[in-house]
Amino acid sequence: MESIQKKKIAIVTGGASGIGLAIATEYVKNDIFTIIIGRDKEKLQQAKNNLGDLCETISFDLGNLKQIPELVKDISARYGKIDILVNNAGINMKKEFCDVTDEDFQSILHTNLSSVFAMSREVVKCMIEKGSGSIINISSMASQYGIPKVIAYTASKTAIDGMTRAMAVELSPKGIRVNSIAPGFIATDMSAKALNSDPERKQKVMSRTPMGFLGETADIGATALFLASDGAKYITGVVLPVDGGNSIGF
Repeated sequence: MESIQKKKIAIVTGGASGIGLAIATEYVKNDIFTIIIGRDKEKLQQAKNNLGDLCETISFDLGNLKQIPELVKDISARYGKIDILVNNAGINMKKEFCDVTDEDFQSILHTNLSSVFAMSREVVKCMIEKGSGSIINISSMASQYGIPKVIAYTASKTAIDGMTRAMAVELSPKGIRVNSIAPGFIATDMSAKALNSDPERKQKVMSRTPMGFLGETADIGATALFLASDGAKYITGVVLPVDGGNSIGF
């Protein structure tokens, strides 16, 4: 335990697959002790098997807001500090605007926004004690421009960008940097399935991405490593698109 406390301690939510796992992988590779939080015990165990001793897993539903203070308190007591928080866990829902119910809308906001706020608030309490920390929120292209059929997801990710800036202004004087990564179209099993079954959408994505190819989850991992490092010590309140130029593409 003593040797672990000498290392940076990171929490990555939704860290058992996709972008979250890529970030956790990059952190572990760079000697950061990484706690990944997720709901799927099997996926968590698989990630732990691959990542080894520098990874710890916690099975927890972040929708359970009332339990978040206890969760963070336990982590802080066990490891003595939290240096990095990556708020990656999130859900999406594709539905026609008029078909989205109030319950649908609230459910997405609850997971993608309320749990990010609650998790950040509790972790910040620990970070303030030692006067340093880095928080990285995961945003989306949906907050850069309009995408049809994802109204609740878009609302949540646009709010994440606003929250990133507000948090940065309030917390940076206390030594805590807050930034956001807005991934473009990244090659994951989920996106590959979605794009391959919809050639028109795939063509649209590619035609407005100047680099002309999909990103990899490792690209987001490398960016999250940079933003948490001393190389980014003068960067705060930024929403950084990692998108092959998609957000500025014509």
